[in-house]
Amino acid sequence: MSQDQILIYAILALTIAAFLWGKYRHDVVALGALMASVLAGLVPAEAAFNGFGHPAVVTVAAVLVLSRALQRTGAVDALARRVLPAKAGRLVAVSALMGLGAFLSAFMNNVGAMALLMPLAIQLSARLGLAPGQVLMPLAFGTILGGMTTLVGTPPNLIVAGFRSEAAGGPFVMFDYAWIGLPVALAGGAFVALIGWRLVPVRRPAGEAAFETGTYLTEFQVPEGSKAIGMTLRGFEDKLDGAALQIIALVRAGVRMNAPHGGRKIREGDTLLVEGDAKVLTETAAQNDVALEGLGPPAEEELAEDDVVLREYAVLPGSALINRSARRLQLRSRYGVALVAVSREGRRPGGRLGTMALRSGDLILLRGAGSVLAQLAQDMGCVPLDTAPLSVPDKGQAWTAAGIMVVSVALAALGVLPAAAAFTLGVLATMVSRTLPLRDLYTAIDWPVVVLLAALIPVAGAMQATGAADLLAGVLVGWLAQGNAVAALVVVLLVTMFLSDVMNNAATAAVMAPIALGIAATLGVQADGFLMAVAIGASCAFLTPIGHQNNTLILGPGGFGFGDYWKLGLILEAIIVAISVPMILLVWPL
Repeated sequence: MSQDQILIYAILALTIAAFLWGKYRHDVVALGALMASVLAGLVPAEAAFNGFGHPAVVTVAAVLVLSRALQRTGAVDALARRVLPAKAGRLVAVSALMGLGAFLSAFMNNVGAMALLMPLAIQLSARLGLAPGQVLMPLAFGTILGGMTTLVGTPPNLIVAGFRSEAAGGPFVMFDYAWIGLPVALAGGAFVALIGWRLVPVRRPAGEAAFETGTYLTEFQVPEGSKAIGMTLRGFEDKLDGAALQIIALVRAGVRMNAPHGGRKIREGDTLLVEGDAKVLTETAAQNDVALEGLGPPAEEELAEDDVVLREYAVLPGSALINRSARRLQLRSRYGVALVAVSREGRRPGGRLGTMALRSGDLILLRGAGSVLAQLAQDMGCVPLDTAPLSVPDKGQAWTAAGIMVVSVALAALGVLPAAAAFTLGVLATMVSRTLPLRDLYTAIDWPVVVLLAALIPVAGAMQATGAADLLAGVLVGWLAQGNAVAALVVVLLVTMFLSDVMNNAATAAVMAPIALGIAATLGVQADGFLMAVAIGASCAFLTPIGHQNNTLILGPGGFGFGDYWKLGLILEAIIVAISVPMILLVWPL
């Protein structure tokens, strides 16, 4: 083993460990890996940022812009109205929702498709008398399955296509993935809709309002003249029993007292940290003469104003709110919006509301003017979870946005233009036609994903250049596959699936693609089947909430915990292996 190979293995091991640790954002970890490779001499300094011009990175950015145009013009809402049945039973309704999510995810950003359909899923769960999670998890898994079917459906497919282009002189084209992805998506979707939904944990009684999706942490402030002054905490808490609220801490003169003694008397200026259901917060605050964080008493009177509302949102992956607090964002002073409460995975988050750093998947309760909240949610990357009706689309703009996407897909599918050029042309058409305002063009791009891809592509190239990928491939073939090509294919698929469940799927594809090429070279067989196994495996993040952004997105609304995914996910992954391996051998023989 050479010194360069030792160095790249060390960098790779530290990178995977950092992904698993989760303390730092994935794009920061990827940049760290790139810079370490440059400092170690494994990636030439002048080539360090070539990844930003890689076709896969350009295509991802362009598809994100076109996806935002479809969202903004209401094209997806119009499609949803036509496709989703209004009064169908559970099987038909959930199947239609999953099918729509899968179709949208095949051509637009998965997270965007999920965010658009989440409010519909919550409304559907209420109508069917199901817990929200029993509809949200099938929808999330459906969008992931749909992304497997096309070149632009998910970043791993684009990354694998890039490696195939370098190894075989040409990339996989638009619908090459459908030969494997479509049977997998159909079988997986049928299993989830017919049987698998029963394996989803029910975290709250079915049929409750969508607004009651989790346990919130909020603050009751004791104003001057409040009737609560002089009451003991025990006495005050007794009044809260009927509202299912509980005092967990008392803040007095800036000092927080956790689990305070029940005999302690409440004073003017105290802040009571309370947890409970969102629905009763404002009503309880008014009844007990205390002020809800962000509201002045009496809360009910303020909320009676025409445009002042309380709305619940889920924090999307990549949101500008992540790792930032309400105080840092200056929500009150800049937007006139108050953060009223926070729920995290159905449990009480730690800290004070004003200084609490928000996370992806958090549920937040915001109070402010309805129009301001709608714009803020769009700018900050949040999705509303209430039962508001779908937006009325601009038919002309919606048709234009849909037409641009169809033409871009056709140009790429027919080989008229490479995918990067075809979708970039679509972005230009979007700008010229004004289907997406120029101010939204750059905010539509998920820059952390772009940076992650651009940083890891040179690192993956270093794995090939140093021979580290071939060396590791030889170990996998010799030890695990015993020199058998089919066994090696299964090993690649399983290892990729495991990595995608514990780290970013795009990063998984970037790490495994060069290893797959090395295995094919070691065995002296065609590499296409192994690359396709990497593409399928990297999209199979069904066991944990961290492998795919859509899994993270449903954590709060579904009331899920980290261990709630594997029961359904494990069987689904077994089905995918059972279908994809024979299909790969049939379509892409070794």
